[in-house]
Amino acid sequence: MSRATKRLPMLPAERALKVISGRWKAVILYYLFDGPRRFSALKALMPGITQKVLIEQLREMEEHGLVSRAIFAEVPARVEYSATTLGLSLEPILLALCEWGQHHADALDEKHRLADCIIRPRQTRGFHKLKRAAQAPPRKTIFGRM
Repeated sequence: MSRATKRLPMLPAERALKVISGRWKAVILYYLFDGPRRFSALKALMPGITQKVLIEQLREMEEHGLVSRAIFAEVPARVEYSATTLGLSLEPILLALCEWGQHHADALDEKHRLADCIIRPRQTRGFHKLKRAAQAPPRKTIFGRM
């Protein structure tokens, strides 16, 4: 990761934008907020992305500590990607960006062109987490996909 931090800007806001910039990074993170996914599952969820670009985006996010890759010793080998704690910390930021995008579209009379911008509850494990999730108001999805 030291190689990645040398290339990042020193200004914190510019650094944050550099780490999350990229046509597909927010979408990839969105799908990983629900839990680990295999490469093929991510590709299927985003038909507009090429395999090359998906690999590049995942590598960059892994290098910046947003995504982790787990390789399972199976035949054939299985690889799963998941959002790290650092990556999951971007969830409220992506929601705020989504809300601002809705505000911007509304200001320009283009709101009719947007998908829903909501977040659904993350899949949780364990009774206590399930109980808390049931008590919280439901959240929907970023990028309008359920």
